[in-house]
Amino acid sequence: MSNASKKVALYLRVSTNQQTVENQRLELDKYCERQGWVVAKVYEDAGISGKNADRQALQQMVQDAAKGKFSVLVVWKIDRLARSVADLLNILNTLRGHGVDFCSTTQAIDTTTSYGKMVLTFLGAIAEFERETIIERVRAGISRAKANGVKLGRPRVGFDIGKALELKGQGLGVRRIAAELGVNYGTVYRYLKAVTKSPA
Repeated sequence: MSNASKKVALYLRVSTNQQTVENQRLELDKYCERQGWVVAKVYEDAGISGKNADRQALQQMVQDAAKGKFSVLVVWKIDRLARSVADLLNILNTLRGHGVDFCSTTQAIDTTTSYGKMVLTFLGAIAEFERETIIERVRAGISRAKANGVKLGRPRVGFDIGKALELKGQGLGVRRIAAELGVNYGTVYRYLKAVTKSPA
């Protein structure tokens, strides 16, 4: 399939119900028209934070990508798709596994081009550096907590501090970690604070 005849999907998102996706849609339609791309489907999450990975339209988009319904995902800005480099790369790696490219029309990221692929490689390197830095801080925090007599075993509520630290090392925030583990936010916060001095 030539670049000029690609079937693409648009992903639109706004954080509150008082906002509208219309401006994003107009800009993306114009961009696709200039490229000669055919818009196969539009996915829209309205009134939902970009930190929420369970967005309905986002999940449907990933499912449709797996079915080969489009070959490029187009967004206005990358923060419409994800709010962290780690989350962005997770989504893009999933799409790439299904043979789907990615284009952010306002940020010179278009993996249908060699330049866009290079930019994405840089983003991956930055994310890896961030992960390694977090892991080093977590390890130092564990050593410091042990030296101060803090017990790091499994608390009475069945909360696995080791798993929490692993998730934190992946860049997840306290609320997301608590949700993943099914544990109260305050419990996770207290234990991570004891270990890292920086739970958020």
